[in-house]
Amino acid sequence: MTPQRQLVLDAVRDLGHATPEQICTQVQQAAPAVNITTVYRTLDLMERIGLVRHTHLGHGAPTYSEQEHQHVHLVCHTCGTVTESPTDLMDGLAERLLAESDFALDPSHVALSGQCRDCRDAGRSNAETSEESTR
Repeated sequence: MTPQRQLVLDAVRDLGHATPEQICTQVQQAAPAVNITTVYRTLDLMERIGLVRHTHLGHGAPTYSEQEHQHVHLVCHTCGTVTESPTDLMDGLAERLLAESDFALDPSHVALSGQCRDCRDAGRSNAETSEESTR
């Protein structure tokens, strides 16, 4: 593996759920000449050979994580926090989809949107968060 590719893989491991831009920023700390195009191409290659996978956690760029660490993403639509849950959380749904729709779910590529405990406990709404971010 080339040094640049190793830096990209290391960044994916270090950052957890990271966009290509976040990965590029980290890689450029060690190798300033690496550009975003190189990062995208490297991520594409790594996904094709099974080292990383991408997930869309909402609007915007996909996030990348290690392939070997499969999980369901839980995204708070109020504060944007991303947490992980084991893929077996989706077993019942996967079985039902297969039986009723002949559809085989890939639960490790799923992002569920909702509201985290902290936001619920604080009584925060998505509108309140949007207002705070525009101040």
